[in-house]
Amino acid sequence: MTDPNLLSNQTSGTASDDAVTAVAEHVTTPPARPNGDDARSLGRDAWEELRRRPGFWISATLIAIMLVMAIVPNLFTFFSPQPDPAYAQLANARQPPSAQAWFGFDGQGYDIYSRTIHGARASILVGVLTTIGTIIIGGTIGLLAGFYGGWLDSVLSRTGEIFWSIPLLLGGVLFMTSFPSDLGTPYMIVVGKVVLVLTVLGWPRIARIMRSAVLQVKPLDYVQAARALGATPLQIIAKHVLPNAFAPVIVVATIDLGAYIATEATLSFLGIGLQPPTISWGIAISDASGLGLLRSAPHMLLFPSLFLSITVLAFIMLGDVVRDAFDPKAR
Repeated sequence: MTDPNLLSNQTSGTASDDAVTAVAEHVTTPPARPNGDDARSLGRDAWEELRRRPGFWISATLIAIMLVMAIVPNLFTFFSPQPDPAYAQLANARQPPSAQAWFGFDGQGYDIYSRTIHGARASILVGVLTTIGTIIIGGTIGLLAGFYGGWLDSVLSRTGEIFWSIPLLLGGVLFMTSFPSDLGTPYMIVVGKVVLVLTVLGWPRIARIMRSAVLQVKPLDYVQAARALGATPLQIIAKHVLPNAFAPVIVVATIDLGAYIATEATLSFLGIGLQPPTISWGIAISDASGLGLLRSAPHMLLFPSLFLSITVLAFIMLGDVVRDAFDPKAR
């Protein structure tokens, strides 16, 4: 019969060091050691690495600006000559940038600067809500599949492969074409439909990442020690498996967030995503792509496309930097 006290002491010593090394090699976070002052973890090492990287601060600053723009757009349009994005004067249609309109006017006389600022809300909202949805659904499914294995793993993995086989953009086109929105559809319902289809088609990627991370963490010594000491499966998942397998999911989800924003813009550009009177970058790009407008009024396309590109690249850059910081082999 094994002495539990002896097992606990052994686990906090050599076995714990071995577990930390094994988890670090697979980009997962090891458990904190009892002596908090001298404790080192992969997350803390990653933060120290991030602080020294200019790419992290550049991307984080850009993302912070875009988030503030989405939450409080009036903060950026307060000093604008035309702060109301819903005000249109047809006489100003397609006029180039000037003191009266910093980004010029679009084809219907709307101020492009105000609509570009206010367009950040819908685009970023779709990206953030879709990312949260994929993390919840995909993370839960991947966690259960990797931890319990067996027939449950087979069923969940095969289900994920069905959705994984459907291209994200093509699936979005088919869904939004089958369930179109009209001018009277409420704002949140229009946004919710886009979020729903992107979440349904995007969760298998997160599920695969979570399942792989759980399979790497589950056989480690500190998990086996917790199981030997009588911890329930729920306790093992909540205290040991999930915290140490979540880092790769955050990295992938950050990169995917930028892709979801770009996908929403593509659907709106095709006229089947967000619909007017909703203001978004995709709708603005679609309005600016009419016949002859690209040559006669290039400013209509330039500014919404620029803001969209900067936002997507900022999230992708942040994800790449975080991934490298969590990977000890990249240092």
